[in-house]
Amino acid sequence: MLAMAVVLGGLPLAWVWRQGRGAPHRERLRLLTVLAMTLTFELILFGAFTRLTDSGLGCPDWPGCYGHASPLGAHGDIQLAQTAMPTGPVTHGKAWVEMLHRYFASAVGFLILTTAVLHTRWRREAGMPSPAWSWLSLAWVLVQGLFGALTVTMKLFPAIVTLHLLLALGLLMLLGWQAQRLGARREPMTPGLRTGLVAVLAVVLMQVALGGWVSTNYAVLACDDFPTCQGGWWPAMDFARGFTLWRELGLHHDGSVLPFEALVAIHWTHRLFAVVATAAVLLLAWRLHRAGLATWSRRLLLILLWQLLSGLSNVVLDWPLAAALAHTGGAAALLLCLTLLRARAQRLTPEA
Repeated sequence: MLAMAVVLGGLPLAWVWRQGRGAPHRERLRLLTVLAMTLTFELILFGAFTRLTDSGLGCPDWPGCYGHASPLGAHGDIQLAQTAMPTGPVTHGKAWVEMLHRYFASAVGFLILTTAVLHTRWRREAGMPSPAWSWLSLAWVLVQGLFGALTVTMKLFPAIVTLHLLLALGLLMLLGWQAQRLGARREPMTPGLRTGLVAVLAVVLMQVALGGWVSTNYAVLACDDFPTCQGGWWPAMDFARGFTLWRELGLHHDGSVLPFEALVAIHWTHRLFAVVATAAVLLLAWRLHRAGLATWSRRLLLILLWQLLSGLSNVVLDWPLAAALAHTGGAAALLLCLTLLRARAQRLTPEA
């Protein structure tokens, strides 16, 4: 597994090194951080693909697959499991999806480790910011790996899977923040606009957390009509059981089966809060436009439109894989866009 991480992480690292040949250390570090950020975004999408194809338990142990570094060595064990249950959770295809996700994650971890080491080595260069953020990213990705292991060993425990998703998004935002700190551009903003930006970011984070709870509880189709749910504006719902956080998938904490009304409550809460999040992003986009930041305003509006359309498609088209992936990608893009803008607003000087 470690060798796979070095090989897969070393290839894009070599490309960045070649692209940044002759550039100052700060620029090379920025390129490496942008690469790690981009691959983290793709890893989030691949993680969503793993979850949506029910491949999360394709290899029921961790970090290997039945004690092997790849599904090739575990062929016999996988075949036995697939023969017993042909549709999974363990099949040859799902095992490869799960292990590719782990390989990809380990490669991202290797790149972040390399970034932290190089940042520390070059920290005395003029204008170089503190490497503390790089080491925080490394610590973050290690915690993320722990939650990835718990996702498997705790059999897709909804709270763990949701936290795993939120940590991945947090890592993306952290890398985006660092990439901006290593750049030189800034966006002048009034204190009020900067405060409003943070408030909108908090609202969007809450909405994404609710969306993660919908996904990890498989509550997307609990409301299969729009704009109503189950034919009404206030369907029968069980909020107490729906938002009991510490419980197994599909079960209440007492071991009873989670009622359908609980799934409806999860879905409907996410849909109602989407109204709040949409209004917040629209207000921020309007304020950005008035402040002379029309490019950022348009970016937010385009991502918001993408989110609304992909979210609606999940309901009316019975949760197609492409729409579900698009919705996850839109959430990540929206959080990243807000983070990049906030980082630029904060950076009043190149060294800040």
